[in-house]
Order: sequence, then structure tokens, then C-alpha cells
Amino acid sequence: MKAVILAGGMGTRIAEETSVRPKPMVEVGGRPILWHILKLYSHYGINDFIICCGFKGYVIKEYFANYFLHTSDVTFDMTNNKMTVHGSAAEPWRVTLVDTGDTSGTGGRLRRVAQYLEGEESFCMTYGDGVSDVNIGASIAFHKEHSKLVTITSVQPSSRYGVLGLDGTTVTSFQEKPPDEAGWINGGFFVLSPEAIEAVTDDSQMFEREPLETLVSQGEVCTFHHRGFWQAMDTLRDKMQLEELWSKGSAPWKSW
Repeated sequence: MKAVILAGGMGTRIAEETSVRPKPMVEVGGRPILWHILKLYSHYGINDFIICCGFKGYVIKEYFANYFLHTSDVTFDMTNNKMTVHGSAAEPWRVTLVDTGDTSGTGGRLRRVAQYLEGEESFCMTYGDGVSDVNIGASIAFHKEHSKLVTITSVQPSSRYGVLGLDGTTVTSFQEKPPDEAGWINGGFFVLSPEAIEAVTDDSQMFEREPLETLVSQGEVCTFHHRGFWQAMDTLRDKMQLEELWSKGSAPWKSW
């Protein structure tokens, strides 16, 4: 099974990091968040990836082209023009990097990699900036069971603020950063049937808007509820929170 990673956006809300690299290459624990996402899928036996590049996509290409330089000890023999890699930790990955344009919408990026999904019964898709302890295997099984075209993993993110329970002016309860009871949101971990791509009619479209709305109206979308950890790295604050979890050895998404 293949996984498509949307990694072409500009990441303007975390411009402190993305002025020199695309957001999926912003590091958590010394590794790009993209690496963490691939490790999550690999834990569930998915090792064939299609990465939709766009803004500063060459940085992603250079990272994988020089993967062993980033992850291993290396000896350079300048006299004999040789390089020796020591103790390389090879991943069982097959990574296809596709330039899907700097300004394409998420739907357009998906449309531009459709040729690499021919013959697939279904595939996974996610954004290149979010991590979770979602059970990918269970979401795939759920997708096969309901046989619709789209499965969206839905999450209830924690509030950034504490919530007061009030009786007039008397505080009756206080809950620090509770789950958002207002509703479920798109957590970004999809399982799709290739036919879902046909709902995208223009490269500028965001998949989450007209195409997905069309599929919803056709009754082709189901949700897989995830009640565990989920966090998107939208801002520098988000990055710092993920970094803190990793440095403490308590990163919930680290399933490998």
C-alpha cells in the first residue's frame, strides 16, 4: 500500500522556520517532521511513499538523495575519491518525489500524482506537518469495511486555554486544556480510493473544499474517530511543544 504526503505548502504561519526550508523539513528532535511521519506509516508496514513537493521542494529531494549522510557516520577518502558509510540505519522505504507546483491546492497536488497510484485499491494520504498516535492499520481496515471512497480520521484537539465551569459569578470547576467538546475536526490522516481523485477538477482546488464537499454530498465519506494524541505543527509554539515532548522521551507518536 502507498502513502501520499502533501509537502508542498509555504508554511507562512511558521515563517521563522520556513524562510529557508519547506515546513515538512522543520526538525523535531534533530529530524524533519516528514521523517517522523514516514516512520509512523512504516510502523504499520507502509513503506512506499509519494511525496508531493512544491515550495522549496529541492530541499526535500536533497535530503533523501543524501539520506545516509544525514543519518550515518561517514569517512571521506579524499585521495582516492571514496566515501564509506559506517553503520547505516537503512529504512525499508521507497520514496517517489514529485514536483506538484508551488501554488497548487491540495487537490491539485493529489491530481498530479494520480499516475503513481494506478492499480491501487486504496491508499493513505496525510499532510507533511502533523503527527499522531493514530492506529493507521485500524483506519485502513475501517475503510475497507465501509467501502466508501474516503475515510477521514477525525480528532478532538485540546483547547489552548483552561475552561471555567460557572454558576453565575461562582467558579464551580476548572479544567486545564480539555478536549474541544465543540466537535470533531479533520485530523489529516486519510484513506482514499483512487476514484476520489476524480472529484478534483482543477489544480487550484483544495481537496478539503469543493472535491470533498462533493464526495460528502454523494455519501462517499466516512470518519474514523481518533481519541488519542494529535498535533499539527502550524506555528513555532507547536514546534516547541513537539520538541519538548521528544526531548523528554514522551512523544506519543513515537511508535517505532
